[in-house]
Amino acid sequence: MENGIISKHTTFYSIGLSYKKADADIRGKFSVDSQAKAKLLLQAKVEGIESLVVTSTCNRTEIYGFAQHPFQLIKLLCENSKGTVEDFQKVAYVYKNQEAVSHMFRVGTGLDSQILGDFEIISQLKIAFIESKNLGLVNNFLERLINAVIQASKKIKTDTEISSGATSVSYAAVHYIFKNVEDIGNKNILLFGTGKIGRNTCENLIKHSKNEHITLINRTKDKAEKVAGKFNLVVKDYADLQPELRKADVVVVATGAQNPTIDKAILNLKKPLLILDLSIPKNVNENVKDLENVTLVHLDHLSQITDETLENRKLHIPAAEAIIEEIKEEFLTWTKGRKYAPTIHALKAKLNTIKDSELNFQRKKYSNFDEEQAEIISNRIIQKITNHFANHLKADDTVVDESIDWINKVFQIESK
Repeated sequence: MENGIISKHTTFYSIGLSYKKADADIRGKFSVDSQAKAKLLLQAKVEGIESLVVTSTCNRTEIYGFAQHPFQLIKLLCENSKGTVEDFQKVAYVYKNQEAVSHMFRVGTGLDSQILGDFEIISQLKIAFIESKNLGLVNNFLERLINAVIQASKKIKTDTEISSGATSVSYAAVHYIFKNVEDIGNKNILLFGTGKIGRNTCENLIKHSKNEHITLINRTKDKAEKVAGKFNLVVKDYADLQPELRKADVVVVATGAQNPTIDKAILNLKKPLLILDLSIPKNVNENVKDLENVTLVHLDHLSQITDETLENRKLHIPAAEAIIEEIKEEFLTWTKGRKYAPTIHALKAKLNTIKDSELNFQRKKYSNFDEEQAEIISNRIIQKITNHFANHLKADDTVVDESIDWINKVFQIESK
């Protein structure tokens, strides 16, 4: 693809996996942290992939990009994660061209989110775009598409109520805690990990419980202190994790570690413990369930919690879809125009070559040849001919690729 035009040799794909078919364990295998993502992008550049973006969240890992075959993108993902091609084939999806475009619109506007209307993914998409653009891995098509998705996301958020009400993974976690833990105001709560989900969970907990019963631990202590300072909470060193686990009644785990950091070996408990693991990959080993007084709840279970807020959000899906269709149609019209523009330019150049040859012949043949008048008439004819072809290519029922091939063949031109 050059200047926004998909070449004959590459196709726009979206490949990846999400919560819909891949459970947390599989999603964990294919998750790509910042270091792996940087490596993937550099490998793509070396392998001649002209344009792509990579997103990896707790709910999905996806690559949007151009390739001769989708396996080029699947290979990049598998070689830079713990996932295998065999696992990918079982649970993943591959979309191409307009299907891939439609998929990005639904993902970026929260319609494909595990919790409907969750707009966190659009910020992830923006970050992915910047990372790829900094490496020269974004062409005109992809930049225009991402900007169109951002536009749709903003308009849906402004013009509909699909993101109204308090609901998110952190909200679902707090909702679960208050529903299942009695006298929560007097329970000891340990929050391990202070990323975005951890911070949001912390804020929701504080609204409904006493601050002095919440302790924060993060591998990087200063990050925990920034969150704690906002709410006047207790912060402990990472080295204190084991004794703090023993004191806790509820533990919320929301770290970005690639391997489990909590297992039954470090739990020496004297009382019941509820653990909510909001991390992808999972950060709590399943073996903690071997302990009689431990209850482990994972992200996927929390995301299934539906309440009145989510039901109300569903009412706004048609309005959101209408906004997507409008902006997507504008984008597709642009891509169609960009696709046939080189052919029209090449056709015009070919007709001008024919004109110049014919005028040169007539100039030699007639001594009284009116060159100025012939130039005006022939240019008007060329403009009318190219307008006819342009209108044909613009028509909704035109198969653009076939028409371009036909024009190239008849006029013996090669559009780029």
